[in-house]
Order: sequence, then C-alpha cells, then structure tokens
Amino acid sequence: MHLAVVACGDRLEETLIMLKSALLFSNRRLCFHIFAEDSLKPGFEKKLKEWPSSYTKKFESNFYPITFSVGNAQEWKKLFKPCAAQRLFLPDVDSLLYVDTDVLFLRPIDDIWHLLREFNSTQLAAMAPEHEIPKIGWYSRFARHPYYGATGVNSGVMLMNLTRIRSTQFKNSLVPGGLTWEEMLYPLYQKYKNYITWGDQDLLNIIFYFNPAPGWFNLLYLLSDTSPLLPRALLAWAECLYVFPCQWNYRPDHCMYGSNCRGAEEEGVSILHGNRGVFHDDKQPTFKALYEVIRDFPFEDNLFQSLYYPLQSKFLDTVHTLCGRIPQVFLKQIEKTMKKVYENRVIVYLGANHRY
Repeated sequence: MHLAVVACGDRLEETLIMLKSALLFSNRRLCFHIFAEDSLKPGFEKKLKEWPSSYTKKFESNFYPITFSVGNAQEWKKLFKPCAAQRLFLPDVDSLLYVDTDVLFLRPIDDIWHLLREFNSTQLAAMAPEHEIPKIGWYSRFARHPYYGATGVNSGVMLMNLTRIRSTQFKNSLVPGGLTWEEMLYPLYQKYKNYITWGDQDLLNIIFYFNPAPGWFNLLYLLSDTSPLLPRALLAWAECLYVFPCQWNYRPDHCMYGSNCRGAEEEGVSILHGNRGVFHDDKQPTFKALYEVIRDFPFEDNLFQSLYYPLQSKFLDTVHTLCGRIPQVFLKQIEKTMKKVYENRVIVYLGANHRY
C-alpha cells in the first residue's frame, strides 16, 4: 500500500504523527512516498530510524525533492500554500493514497485501500465532498470557477489509480479534444489562476467538473438530488471520480456547527483531517486531543492504557464544544481496531500453546 505526503516548512512533526497513526492501525506493509524540502529530509530519516524495529519492518520510505514536471516552478510553489501543488505531480506507481500532513488515521489504511476495488471502469480517483450541506458549502456560495457536484470535493485525502490517470485523455475547457494530465495542468492553471482560492484543490475540482461533461451530465447530476427517477447509481457509469463518504475525510466543519456527517455517526470517523491548524490551537480541542494522544503514545505500549484511556480523559474537557459532545464518533473506529488487534493476539497466543 502506497501512502504519499508533501511536507514543507514547519510540517515535520505533523507529518511524522500522521505516518505514526498509519502504522499503529494498519495490517499490511506500507510504502511511504515523502515529498519534502531538502532541509527536512535529515529530520525525517533520523526520526524514522528511531522508531522500534517492530514498526520499522512494517514500512519502507522513499524521499523526493519538491519538483514540478511542467509549467513554472515558482508559480506552482506559490499556489495556495508552499509545496501544496506537488500533489498534482506524484510518483510513478500504479496506485496510491495521498493525504495532507494534518491527517490522522483512526482505522487501518487497508480499509480505504480496498476502495480501489470498488472503482468502475472509468473511475480513476476518489475524494470526499467538501461539504455535506450545499446551502452552506464554500464552493456553492463563493466559487468563481467550475467545481465538482453540488458542493465540490476536498483533496486532503485522495485515493488515486495513477495508471489510469496517466493514460486518460481528459475533457477540458481549453481545447475541443482531450489532453493528458500533464498537458492540461499548467494551461488550466493559467486560465483560472485569477479565480481560484484553494489552489490545487480548485484545479482538481475544475478537472473533475469537466469529466465526464459540463452540460447534460451535470444537469442530470443536479436533478438526481431531487428526483427519485434519477438515482446517482445510474449516472456513476460515466464518472471519473469515485466519491467516498465524509467519515473518510472528517473535518471540523462536520461537527463544529452541529453533527452533519451521517457516515461518521453510524460508523465512526475513519480518517481525521485537522485542517485550519486545529491540531495546534484551542479552537477545536477534540481534534487537538486526538493529535496529542497519538503523538505522545509510546509505540510498544498497551493501546488501551496509553491511547484509549487518555483519549477518554481528554475528551471530558471538550464537552463545552459541539464536536466534544459526540465522543463516540471519534472513538468508534479506534475501539473496533483495538478489539481486532487484541483478538488476533489472543488467537496467535492460544494457537502457539495449542489451546483451542
């Protein structure tokens, strides 16, 4: 399983905690693809080597400089945040999961990786909606450019079949015919650069708006929200994008004004995205508590005693916030994952001692 991240500036620790969360809960071996400024690479290598051997054998890491294969590198570097546009230029592997540095895994990566099997023949990437409620979503209220679906999509967690991306001719607003991914990126940026706010995420929204088509398909797509005669499943055949539910990219917007992610209410948060710096300030203490507990967890300690119980304790101090009033949403997947870990250990132990 391939996991990619881009780190610049002061994101060293945050990235390491994200990678740590991936290792804590995942089952299969991981390959980390770390795009980082040259000044950060020694810090990454030093810290990763310090992790216990029981965990270092579960991953390999590849480092890449910040480079852009097309267009003006200085323009790409200044797009939204330093280095953020790097996610548009990813390594030569078949498939990977890209995440922002401010992400925490609360269940095995194996589970989101399995979503690749659910792609139909035209789908080549997967993202979650930017918002669950169109009336108060950012794109539906403020965007000055095309965006995907009713609310746009968020690129902080992005599952990609890169083989398909590289071989696809994308429809676009530049030329009558199709363009490859790299042929399209820089001209598309040049056309919309005065209208985009969120950088590369906006470009991704524009790309998937035009694929499959901006006309009849998007009219049907919007009608499917209100008409039972046009279920989304009938329209999915032509999609390039697989939209996964909000629990796979759970952000403060999903709870800070009241809970609006039904998937997380039912199944728990799968991937936590602490955007707007909430892991490091006091605006959303529930998000900060999760970050600090995973940061401080000693790798080989007992998960219940050194991770779950401290979380429960910290959550008691967050009940004055709307996010803090739904602790079960944040704990459900962690509980489920820990239960599986200990069940597997008991089975191995009993098997080794022939006690059935």
